[in-house]
Amino acid sequence: METVTLDNGLRIVTDRRPGQVVYCGIAVDAGTRHQLDDESGMAHFIEHMSFKGTTRRRSWHIINRMESVGGDLNAYTGKEHTVYYCSTLRQHLGRALELLFDITLHSTYPQHELEKEVEVVADEIESYNDSPAELIYDDFEAQLFPRHPLGRNILGDAQRLRQYSSADLQRFTNRLYHPSRMVLFVYGDVALKDVLRGKWRKIAEREPSCPQPLIPASQPPSSLAAPQQLTVSKNTHQAHVVTGCQTYALSDSRYMGIYLLNNILGGPGMNSRLNLSLRERRGLVYTVESCLTGYTDVGVWTTYLGCDHNDVQRCLKLMRQELDRLVDSPLSSTVLAGAKQQLRGQVALSWENGENVAIGMGRRMLHLGQTLTLQQYYEQIDALDATQLWDIAQQTFAPQRMLTLVYS
Repeated sequence: METVTLDNGLRIVTDRRPGQVVYCGIAVDAGTRHQLDDESGMAHFIEHMSFKGTTRRRSWHIINRMESVGGDLNAYTGKEHTVYYCSTLRQHLGRALELLFDITLHSTYPQHELEKEVEVVADEIESYNDSPAELIYDDFEAQLFPRHPLGRNILGDAQRLRQYSSADLQRFTNRLYHPSRMVLFVYGDVALKDVLRGKWRKIAEREPSCPQPLIPASQPPSSLAAPQQLTVSKNTHQAHVVTGCQTYALSDSRYMGIYLLNNILGGPGMNSRLNLSLRERRGLVYTVESCLTGYTDVGVWTTYLGCDHNDVQRCLKLMRQELDRLVDSPLSSTVLAGAKQQLRGQVALSWENGENVAIGMGRRMLHLGQTLTLQQYYEQIDALDATQLWDIAQQTFAPQRMLTLVYS
Protein backbone atom coordinates (compact mmCIF):
# COMPACT_ATOMS: atom_id res chain seq x y z
CA MET A 1 0.00 0.00 0.00
CA GLU A 2 1.35 3.43 -0.96
CA THR A 3 0.21 6.92 0.03
CA VAL A 4 1.16 10.48 -0.82
CA THR A 5 -0.22 13.99 -0.21
CA LEU A 6 0.00 16.58 -2.99
CA ASP A 7 0.77 20.25 -2.45
CA ASN A 8 -2.93 21.15 -2.66
CA GLY A 9 -3.77 18.74 0.17
CA LEU A 10 -5.16 15.90 -1.96
CA ARG A 11 -4.35 12.54 -0.37
CA ILE A 12 -3.79 9.55 -2.61
CA VAL A 13 -3.79 5.91 -1.52
CA THR A 14 -3.13 2.94 -3.80
CA ASP A 15 -3.00 -0.80 -3.20
CA ARG A 16 -1.88 -3.32 -5.79
CA ARG A 17 -3.64 -6.54 -6.61
CA PRO A 18 -3.38 -8.61 -9.79
CA GLY A 19 -6.13 -8.49 -12.38
CA GLN A 20 -7.47 -6.59 -15.36
CA VAL A 21 -10.00 -4.53 -13.39
CA VAL A 22 -9.12 -1.42 -11.41
CA TYR A 23 -11.35 0.14 -8.75
CA CYS A 24 -10.90 3.84 -8.12
CA GLY A 25 -12.73 6.79 -6.69
CA ILE A 26 -12.76 10.04 -4.77
CA ALA A 27 -14.00 10.22 -1.18
CA VAL A 28 -15.10 13.74 -0.24
CA ASP A 29 -15.32 15.01 3.32
CA ALA A 30 -18.81 16.38 2.71
CA GLY A 31 -21.96 14.62 3.86
CA THR A 32 -25.28 15.22 5.56
CA ARG A 33 -23.46 16.20 8.72
CA HIS A 34 -21.81 19.15 6.98
CA GLN A 35 -25.06 20.76 5.86
CA LEU A 36 -26.18 24.04 7.35
CA ASP A 37 -29.64 24.19 8.89
CA ASP A 38 -31.18 25.47 5.64
CA GLU A 39 -29.43 22.87 3.43
CA SER A 40 -31.66 19.83 3.93
CA GLY A 41 -30.69 17.05 1.52
CA MET A 42 -28.05 19.22 -0.16
CA ALA A 43 -25.12 16.75 0.03
CA HIS A 44 -27.16 13.96 -1.56
CA PHE A 45 -28.68 16.25 -4.19
CA ILE A 46 -25.21 17.39 -5.24
CA GLU A 47 -24.18 13.76 -5.63
CA HIS A 48 -26.99 13.39 -8.19
CA MET A 49 -26.32 16.70 -9.91
CA SER A 50 -22.59 16.06 -10.27
CA PHE A 51 -23.46 13.77 -13.20
CA LYS A 52 -25.49 16.45 -14.98
CA GLY A 53 -22.83 18.68 -16.49
CA THR A 54 -19.39 20.19 -16.02
CA THR A 55 -17.43 22.99 -17.65
CA ARG A 56 -16.15 20.34 -20.08
CA ARG A 57 -19.07 17.95 -20.53
CA ARG A 58 -22.82 17.70 -20.75
CA SER A 59 -24.81 15.01 -19.01
CA TRP A 60 -24.72 12.58 -21.96
CA HIS A 61 -20.95 12.83 -22.26
CA ILE A 62 -20.55 12.02 -18.56
CA ILE A 63 -22.84 9.00 -18.83
CA ASN A 64 -21.14 7.71 -21.96
CA ARG A 65 -17.54 8.32 -20.94
CA MET A 66 -17.10 5.09 -18.94
CA GLU A 67 -20.10 3.12 -20.18
CA SER A 68 -18.68 3.15 -23.71
CA VAL A 69 -15.65 1.15 -22.56
CA GLY A 70 -17.59 -1.19 -20.27
CA GLY A 71 -16.83 0.72 -17.08
CA ASP A 72 -19.20 1.45 -14.22
CA LEU A 73 -19.47 4.94 -12.68
CA ASN A 74 -21.47 5.51 -9.50
CA ALA A 75 -21.70 7.46 -6.25
CA TYR A 76 -23.35 7.49 -2.85
CA THR A 77 -23.83 9.91 0.06
CA GLY A 78 -23.38 9.19 3.75
CA LYS A 79 -23.67 11.18 6.95
CA GLU A 80 -19.99 12.18 6.87
CA HIS A 81 -18.85 11.77 3.27
CA THR A 82 -19.77 11.46 -0.40
CA VAL A 83 -17.98 8.88 -2.54
CA TYR A 84 -17.68 8.90 -6.34
CA TYR A 85 -16.26 5.65 -7.68
CA CYS A 86 -15.58 3.72 -10.85
CA SER A 87 -14.73 0.16 -11.89
CA THR A 88 -12.96 -0.22 -15.21
CA LEU A 89 -10.33 -2.11 -17.16
CA ARG A 90 -6.81 -1.12 -16.18
CA GLN A 91 -6.07 0.54 -19.53
CA HIS A 92 -8.94 2.99 -18.98
CA LEU A 93 -7.86 4.15 -15.49
CA GLY A 94 -6.68 7.52 -16.83
CA ARG A 95 -10.07 8.12 -18.43
CA ALA A 96 -11.82 7.28 -15.16
CA LEU A 97 -9.66 9.52 -12.97
CA GLU A 98 -10.00 12.49 -15.31
CA LEU A 99 -13.78 12.08 -15.29
CA LEU A 100 -13.97 11.70 -11.49
CA PHE A 101 -12.10 14.95 -10.93
CA ASP A 102 -14.15 16.70 -13.59
CA ILE A 103 -17.47 15.90 -11.90
CA THR A 104 -16.25 16.59 -8.36
CA LEU A 105 -14.35 19.83 -9.01
CA HIS A 106 -15.89 21.30 -12.18
CA SER A 107 -19.63 20.53 -12.08
CA THR A 108 -21.91 23.39 -13.09
CA TYR A 109 -25.28 22.07 -11.82
CA PRO A 110 -27.33 23.40 -14.77
CA GLN A 111 -30.68 24.81 -13.68
CA HIS A 112 -32.67 22.92 -16.34
CA GLU A 113 -31.07 19.65 -15.22
CA LEU A 114 -31.69 20.54 -11.59
CA GLU A 115 -35.41 21.02 -12.21
CA LYS A 116 -35.63 17.52 -13.74
CA GLU A 117 -33.42 15.74 -11.24
CA VAL A 118 -35.21 17.13 -8.20
CA GLU A 119 -38.28 15.13 -9.21
CA VAL A 120 -36.13 11.99 -9.45
CA VAL A 121 -34.91 12.56 -5.89
CA ALA A 122 -38.47 13.32 -4.75
CA ASP A 123 -39.51 9.91 -6.10
CA GLU A 124 -36.56 8.36 -4.28
CA ILE A 125 -37.78 9.97 -1.05
CA GLU A 126 -41.31 8.63 -1.55
CA SER A 127 -39.94 5.17 -2.34
CA TYR A 128 -38.02 5.31 0.92
CA ASN A 129 -41.12 6.46 2.82
CA ASP A 130 -42.93 3.41 1.47
CA SER A 131 -40.33 1.12 3.06
CA PRO A 132 -40.79 1.18 6.86
CA ALA A 133 -37.91 -1.26 7.37
CA GLU A 134 -35.56 1.43 6.00
CA LEU A 135 -37.36 4.56 7.17
CA ILE A 136 -37.29 3.46 10.81
CA TYR A 137 -33.49 3.80 10.92
CA ASP A 138 -33.74 7.49 10.00
CA ASP A 139 -36.36 8.12 12.65
CA PHE A 140 -34.28 6.20 15.18
CA GLU A 141 -31.15 8.27 14.57
CA ALA A 142 -33.24 11.45 14.76
CA GLN A 143 -34.21 10.36 18.30
CA LEU A 144 -30.69 9.20 19.18
CA PHE A 145 -29.15 12.52 18.04
CA PRO A 146 -31.90 15.08 18.66
CA ARG A 147 -31.27 18.53 17.17
CA HIS A 148 -27.89 17.36 15.91
CA PRO A 149 -26.61 17.06 12.30
CA LEU A 150 -26.10 13.29 12.68
CA GLY A 151 -29.85 13.00 13.26
CA ARG A 152 -30.65 14.44 9.82
CA ASN A 153 -31.78 12.02 7.14
CA ILE A 154 -29.65 11.85 4.01
CA LEU A 155 -32.32 12.37 1.35
CA GLY A 156 -33.77 15.55 2.85
CA ASP A 157 -37.15 17.13 2.27
CA ALA A 158 -38.63 17.25 -1.24
CA GLN A 159 -40.29 20.62 -0.72
CA ARG A 160 -37.01 22.17 0.35
CA LEU A 161 -35.11 20.53 -2.52
CA ARG A 162 -37.44 22.15 -5.04
CA GLN A 163 -36.38 25.58 -3.78
CA TYR A 164 -32.67 25.11 -4.54
CA SER A 165 -30.93 26.82 -7.44
CA SER A 166 -27.66 26.12 -9.21
CA ALA A 167 -26.09 28.90 -7.14
CA ASP A 168 -27.10 27.16 -3.91
CA LEU A 169 -25.37 23.96 -4.95
CA GLN A 170 -22.30 25.86 -6.09
CA ARG A 171 -22.01 27.56 -2.71
CA PHE A 172 -22.04 24.18 -0.97
CA THR A 173 -19.31 22.71 -3.16
CA ASN A 174 -17.24 25.90 -3.04
CA ARG A 175 -17.26 25.49 0.73
CA LEU A 176 -16.56 21.76 0.94
CA TYR A 177 -15.40 20.24 -2.37
CA HIS A 178 -11.68 20.93 -2.27
CA PRO A 179 -8.71 18.60 -2.89
CA SER A 180 -7.62 19.09 0.73
CA ARG A 181 -10.93 17.49 1.75
CA MET A 182 -10.61 14.58 -0.69
CA VAL A 183 -8.92 11.21 -0.95
CA LEU A 184 -8.19 9.60 -4.30
CA PHE A 185 -8.10 5.81 -3.97
CA VAL A 186 -6.98 3.23 -6.54
CA TYR A 187 -7.14 -0.54 -5.99
CA GLY A 188 -5.75 -2.76 -8.72
CA ASP A 189 -2.65 -3.64 -10.68
CA VAL A 190 -1.35 -0.07 -10.80
CA ALA A 191 1.60 1.55 -9.02
CA LEU A 192 1.34 4.91 -7.29
CA LYS A 193 3.98 6.41 -9.60
CA ASP A 194 1.82 5.54 -12.62
CA VAL A 195 -1.24 7.14 -11.03
CA LEU A 196 0.73 10.33 -10.37
CA ARG A 197 1.68 10.62 -14.05
CA GLY A 198 -1.95 10.80 -15.15
CA LYS A 199 -3.45 13.68 -17.10
CA TRP A 200 -6.09 14.09 -14.36
CA ARG A 201 -3.67 16.29 -12.42
CA LYS A 202 -4.26 19.17 -14.83
CA ILE A 203 -7.89 19.46 -13.71
CA ALA A 204 -7.45 18.49 -10.04
CA GLU A 205 -5.98 21.79 -8.94
CA ARG A 206 -7.93 23.96 -6.54
CA GLU A 207 -6.74 26.02 -3.62
CA PRO A 208 -6.87 24.25 -0.23
CA SER A 209 -9.93 25.08 1.82
CA CYS A 210 -10.22 25.88 5.51
CA PRO A 211 -11.20 22.82 7.57
CA GLN A 212 -14.91 22.60 8.38
CA PRO A 213 -15.16 21.53 12.05
CA LEU A 214 -17.69 18.91 13.05
CA ILE A 215 -20.11 19.43 15.91
CA PRO A 216 -19.21 16.75 18.51
CA ALA A 217 -21.85 14.05 18.42
CA SER A 218 -22.71 13.35 22.04
CA GLN A 219 -21.57 11.62 25.21
CA PRO A 220 -19.29 8.55 25.09
CA PRO A 221 -20.74 5.06 25.61
CA SER A 222 -19.99 5.09 29.34
CA SER A 223 -22.56 7.84 29.87
CA LEU A 224 -25.88 6.30 30.83
CA ALA A 225 -29.29 7.69 30.01
CA ALA A 226 -32.80 6.69 30.95
CA PRO A 227 -34.17 3.95 28.66
CA GLN A 228 -36.93 4.94 26.31
CA GLN A 229 -39.46 3.14 24.16
CA LEU A 230 -41.26 5.20 21.55
CA THR A 231 -44.16 3.92 19.47
CA VAL A 232 -45.27 5.49 16.19
CA SER A 233 -48.46 4.43 14.43
CA LYS A 234 -47.74 3.54 10.81
CA ASN A 235 -50.61 1.13 10.07
CA THR A 236 -48.17 -1.42 8.70
CA HIS A 237 -48.99 -5.10 8.25
CA GLN A 238 -46.28 -6.04 10.74
CA ALA A 239 -44.54 -4.15 13.50
CA HIS A 240 -41.03 -2.85 12.84
CA VAL A 241 -38.70 -2.45 15.79
CA VAL A 242 -35.25 -0.87 16.20
CA THR A 243 -33.39 -0.92 19.49
CA GLY A 244 -29.94 0.53 20.03
CA CYS A 245 -27.62 3.11 21.50
CA GLN A 246 -24.54 5.20 20.90
CA THR A 247 -21.24 3.35 21.02
CA TYR A 248 -17.57 3.71 20.12
CA ALA A 249 -16.25 5.86 17.30
CA LEU A 250 -14.56 4.31 14.29
CA SER A 251 -11.22 5.53 15.61
CA ASP A 252 -11.68 4.01 19.09
CA SER A 253 -9.41 1.09 19.98
CA ARG A 254 -12.50 -0.79 21.20
CA TYR A 255 -14.31 -0.58 17.86
CA MET A 256 -13.17 -4.03 16.72
CA GLY A 257 -14.48 -5.42 20.00
CA ILE A 258 -17.99 -4.07 19.51
CA TYR A 259 -17.76 -5.19 15.88
CA LEU A 260 -17.15 -8.79 17.00
CA LEU A 261 -19.94 -8.66 19.58
CA ASN A 262 -22.31 -7.28 16.97
CA ASN A 263 -21.40 -10.17 14.68
CA ILE A 264 -22.17 -12.69 17.43
CA LEU A 265 -25.53 -11.08 18.16
CA GLY A 266 -27.01 -10.36 14.76
CA GLY A 267 -24.41 -10.48 12.04
CA PRO A 268 -24.93 -12.00 8.58
CA GLY A 269 -24.46 -15.59 9.75
CA MET A 270 -27.58 -17.73 10.20
CA ASN A 271 -26.04 -18.85 13.49
CA SER A 272 -26.22 -15.36 15.04
CA ARG A 273 -27.76 -15.49 18.50
CA LEU A 274 -30.72 -13.27 17.68
CA ASN A 275 -31.55 -15.26 14.55
CA LEU A 276 -31.38 -18.56 16.43
CA SER A 277 -33.52 -17.27 19.30
CA LEU A 278 -36.24 -15.37 17.45
CA ARG A 279 -36.45 -17.13 14.10
CA GLU A 280 -35.04 -20.64 14.22
CA ARG A 281 -36.32 -21.68 17.65
CA ARG A 282 -39.57 -19.74 17.84
CA GLY A 283 -40.53 -18.59 14.33
CA LEU A 284 -41.38 -15.08 15.51
CA VAL A 285 -39.64 -13.12 12.75
CA TYR A 286 -38.57 -13.34 9.16
CA THR A 287 -35.78 -10.79 9.60
CA VAL A 288 -33.73 -9.94 12.67
CA GLU A 289 -30.31 -8.36 12.48
CA SER A 290 -27.94 -6.04 14.26
CA CYS A 291 -25.87 -3.30 12.71
CA LEU A 292 -22.85 -1.19 13.67
CA THR A 293 -22.07 2.19 12.10
CA GLY A 294 -18.88 4.03 12.95
CA TYR A 295 -18.56 7.79 12.63
CA THR A 296 -15.48 9.89 13.35
CA ASP A 297 -16.48 10.68 16.95
CA VAL A 298 -19.24 8.24 17.83
CA GLY A 299 -20.78 4.94 16.75
CA VAL A 300 -24.33 3.66 16.49
CA TRP A 301 -25.29 0.10 17.40
CA THR A 302 -28.79 -1.11 16.48
CA THR A 303 -30.91 -4.22 16.18
CA TYR A 304 -33.85 -4.46 13.79
CA LEU A 305 -36.70 -6.94 13.62
CA GLY A 306 -40.11 -7.21 11.98
CA CYS A 307 -42.79 -9.26 13.70
CA ASP A 308 -46.52 -9.59 14.36
CA HIS A 309 -47.87 -6.68 16.36
CA ASN A 310 -48.80 -8.99 19.21
CA ASP A 311 -45.25 -10.34 19.47
CA VAL A 312 -43.34 -7.08 19.91
CA GLN A 313 -42.85 -7.29 23.66
CA ARG A 314 -41.99 -10.99 23.53
CA CYS A 315 -39.35 -10.34 20.88
CA LEU A 316 -37.89 -7.45 22.88
CA LYS A 317 -37.72 -9.68 25.97
CA LEU A 318 -35.90 -12.40 24.06
CA MET A 319 -33.49 -9.87 22.58
CA ARG A 320 -32.82 -8.51 26.07
CA GLN A 321 -31.99 -12.04 27.23
CA GLU A 322 -29.34 -12.35 24.54
CA LEU A 323 -27.83 -9.00 25.47
CA ASP A 324 -27.82 -9.97 29.14
CA ARG A 325 -25.87 -13.14 28.32
CA LEU A 326 -23.06 -10.92 27.08
CA VAL A 327 -23.39 -8.42 29.95
CA ASP A 328 -23.57 -10.96 32.79
CA SER A 329 -20.51 -13.09 32.03
CA PRO A 330 -17.52 -13.18 29.66
CA LEU A 331 -17.42 -15.39 26.60
CA SER A 332 -15.91 -18.81 27.11
CA SER A 333 -12.62 -19.54 25.36
CA THR A 334 -14.41 -21.94 23.00
CA VAL A 335 -17.12 -19.44 22.05
CA LEU A 336 -14.59 -16.64 21.60
CA ALA A 337 -12.35 -18.78 19.40
CA GLY A 338 -15.33 -19.72 17.23
CA ALA A 339 -16.49 -16.11 16.95
CA LYS A 340 -13.02 -14.98 15.88
CA GLN A 341 -12.78 -17.74 13.29
CA GLN A 342 -16.16 -16.83 11.84
CA LEU A 343 -15.32 -13.13 11.64
CA ARG A 344 -11.95 -13.80 10.03
CA GLY A 345 -13.67 -15.87 7.36
CA GLN A 346 -16.30 -13.21 6.71
CA VAL A 347 -13.65 -10.52 6.39
CA ALA A 348 -11.65 -12.68 3.99
CA LEU A 349 -14.73 -13.26 1.80
CA SER A 350 -15.57 -9.55 1.79
CA TRP A 351 -12.01 -8.83 0.68
CA GLU A 352 -12.79 -10.59 -2.59
CA ASN A 353 -15.13 -7.71 -3.50
CA GLY A 354 -12.67 -5.24 -4.99
CA GLU A 355 -15.14 -2.37 -5.14
CA ASN A 356 -15.96 -2.61 -1.42
CA VAL A 357 -12.30 -2.90 -0.49
CA ALA A 358 -11.42 0.18 -2.56
CA ILE A 359 -14.21 2.31 -1.09
CA GLY A 360 -13.36 1.19 2.43
CA MET A 361 -9.71 2.08 1.81
CA GLY A 362 -10.69 5.58 0.68
CA ARG A 363 -13.08 6.16 3.57
CA ARG A 364 -10.57 5.10 6.23
CA MET A 365 -7.92 7.36 4.75
CA LEU A 366 -10.41 10.25 4.62
CA HIS A 367 -11.57 9.95 8.24
CA LEU A 368 -8.68 8.26 10.04
CA GLY A 369 -5.66 9.12 7.93
CA GLN A 370 -4.72 5.47 7.58
CA THR A 371 -5.84 2.21 6.01
CA LEU A 372 -5.73 -1.44 7.10
CA THR A 373 -4.45 -4.47 5.24
CA LEU A 374 -6.25 -7.80 5.50
CA GLN A 375 -3.48 -9.06 7.78
CA GLN A 376 -3.94 -6.07 10.08
CA TYR A 377 -7.66 -6.84 10.32
CA TYR A 378 -6.75 -10.38 11.32
CA GLU A 379 -4.33 -9.10 13.96
CA GLN A 380 -6.96 -6.82 15.49
CA ILE A 381 -9.44 -9.69 15.66
CA ASP A 382 -6.90 -12.08 17.18
CA ALA A 383 -5.89 -9.52 19.83
CA LEU A 384 -9.38 -9.42 21.38
CA ASP A 385 -9.78 -11.16 24.72
CA ALA A 386 -12.81 -12.19 26.76
CA THR A 387 -12.26 -9.67 29.55
CA GLN A 388 -12.03 -6.77 27.13
CA LEU A 389 -15.18 -7.89 25.30
CA TRP A 390 -17.05 -8.30 28.58
CA ASP A 391 -16.18 -4.74 29.56
CA ILE A 392 -17.38 -3.48 26.16
CA ALA A 393 -20.64 -5.42 26.49
CA GLN A 394 -21.29 -4.03 29.96
CA GLN A 395 -20.72 -0.47 28.79
CA THR A 396 -22.70 -0.76 25.57
CA PHE A 397 -25.57 -3.16 26.21
CA ALA A 398 -26.66 -2.00 29.66
CA PRO A 399 -30.50 -1.81 29.63
CA GLN A 400 -30.54 1.78 30.89
CA ARG A 401 -28.73 2.90 27.72
CA MET A 402 -31.21 1.49 25.21
CA LEU A 403 -33.56 3.45 23.00
CA THR A 404 -36.36 1.51 21.29
CA LEU A 405 -38.52 2.73 18.41
CA VAL A 406 -41.56 0.73 17.30
CA TYR A 407 -43.63 1.22 14.15
CA SER A 408 -47.02 -0.24 14.97
